[in-house]
This record gives sequence, C-alpha cells and structure tokens, in this order.
Amino acid sequence: MKTLLTLALTSAMAAGAFAQGFPSKPITIVVPFAAGGPTDVVARQLAESMRAPLGGATVVVENAAGAGGTIGATKVARAAPDGHTLLVWHIGMASTASLYRKLQFKALEDFEYLGMINDVPMTLLGSPKLPANTYRDFENHIRANGGKLNLAHAGLGSASHLCGLMWQSAVKLDKSMTTIAYRGTAPAMNDLIGGQVDVMCDQTTNTTSQIEGGRVKAFAVTTAKPLSGHKVLKDYPSLQEMGLKGFDLTIWHGMYAPKGTPADVTKKLNDALKVALKDPEFIKKQEALGALVVNDARATPAGHKNFVAGEITKLKAVIEAAGQFAD
Repeated sequence: MKTLLTLALTSAMAAGAFAQGFPSKPITIVVPFAAGGPTDVVARQLAESMRAPLGGATVVVENAAGAGGTIGATKVARAAPDGHTLLVWHIGMASTASLYRKLQFKALEDFEYLGMINDVPMTLLGSPKLPANTYRDFENHIRANGGKLNLAHAGLGSASHLCGLMWQSAVKLDKSMTTIAYRGTAPAMNDLIGGQVDVMCDQTTNTTSQIEGGRVKAFAVTTAKPLSGHKVLKDYPSLQEMGLKGFDLTIWHGMYAPKGTPADVTKKLNDALKVALKDPEFIKKQEALGALVVNDARATPAGHKNFVAGEITKLKAVIEAAGQFAD
C-alpha cells in the first residue's frame, strides 16, 4: 500500500513539474489544409492571440493538406502527447467519421479536446439568373424544376458539400438536382456568378463579399436563428424559420491535442485558448471573416467533445442516406 501511495505521489509531482515547464519548445498548430484558406486564417489569428497567455511562447502554424483533412489529423493523432503539437480543424472532425470508412484515427477516442473556437454560418445562394428573389419563391422554383437544375459544391466532404446534402435532405425534393463537384470554392463561385450552375451553399467567409456586391442571390442562412447583428446578412431568414425544422449548420472550428497529453498541460492550453477567445483583436478579425467567436460551454473540453459527438450523429444520418463516401 505504501509503495502504491509513493508511486501515485511521484506521478502527480512529475505531472505538475511537466506542466510548470510547459511549453519547453515551440508549439506547432497543424492545419490540415493548404495555406490561405479559412481554417488556415483562423489558426494563424488564434496563434497570435495564444502567445501571450502561454508566457510568450512561440506558436507556429504548419499546413499538412490532403485527403479532406485526414492527413493532418492523423499526423497530430500520432504525435508525441506533450502539448507541443496541436490540431485546428473544422466540421471535418465530425463529418470524416462517416465520409471515410477506413480512417486511421477515431475522432472521439484519439484526441484530447481543448475547446471550440468559432462558428461560421453558411448561406444558401442562387445564380443571379434565377427568377426567384425570396427563399419561398426559390424553394418553389427548385421543386418545380429540380430535375433540370444543378447544385455546385467545393469538393467531396467540403463545407458546401455537407450543406448541400443537408439542405436537399431537409427539403425532401421529389426531383433530385444534379450535383457538380469542383476543386475548391473559387471555381464553383465563378460558375454560380456566371449562371453555369444554379445553386450553392457555402460559408460566409466565402460568400459575404459576393452577396454584398450583388453578384449572387442569397436566400437564407443556415443558423437556427437569423443573423440579426450581421451587416450584410441581417435581413435574410434562417432555414429553420422557413420551415426546415431543426436545421442548424455552422462550419465550426476546434482545437485538439494527441490522446494522452497530461491533464495539467491540456488545462494550460484550454486556459490560454479561453483568454484568446476574449481578445478584442481576435474577435474583431473573426467578425471580419463572418465568424462568431464561441463564448459558451463549448469552449471547455467537455462541452467541445459533447458538441462534436452530436455533430457526428447528425452528419452520419445525412451522409449515409445520400450514400456519398470519400473512399
């Protein structure tokens, strides 16, 4: 008994000493996408705001793109669990659990959850050539011409792909639309503006400027409630408000560490994250992207993990019903 007590005390002291010495080298935030995209921008802005609460530590961003984000996520899952290698990822943490049937990691088992960062609303858009100007007219037009129209997205597993799947499932279209996959939002948006495609759903980081410039028609937002405080989108209804019960989709971002990272270290990281989420400069930069910084229970590890578990369940039903997989 005495030996066991001694071992327990020694382990506790070691963990405390480890946390006191953390970070002992630069912290790397892995972004599982190419540089310059929305998730990369979020991670770089967050890195700036986390340096001070981590005692002036060096925090760098590394891009590890490929396979819908799973290459970068796998890299972090296999990294040393010492808190110096972290992951910032969006809704892909939940969607890949169903999109990929042969993943090298388990979303709810192979990471320590550190907290959510933000919510990025999405918008349902139409080509400027569509005759509709309101959501109700838009939906009626789609129902009447579903088999003749097409829906664009930025690639399998992308935010726009998931949104399109969820919207079609919720609307219960009698005639399915032809889905056209692009390599990224930019070419899809160009064809939407030009009228080569009819419909697209994508995040505000990619759509706000196009809506404000009148280059596309916006019909609704995907949040549970209208974005009354948003300069550009305040007058658009939510899909839930338009009768799609329970429709609530945002492209959120969260932060993760490898499974087994000491509790004292994850607490230090979560504390730094929560300080960053209250940084006025970080909030201002996020709002400029159309993102809403999290200020609720999801900023805690437990709240974050519970939320992602719910998102996995929600997206699994949509993805499996559509029968669209990435492998």
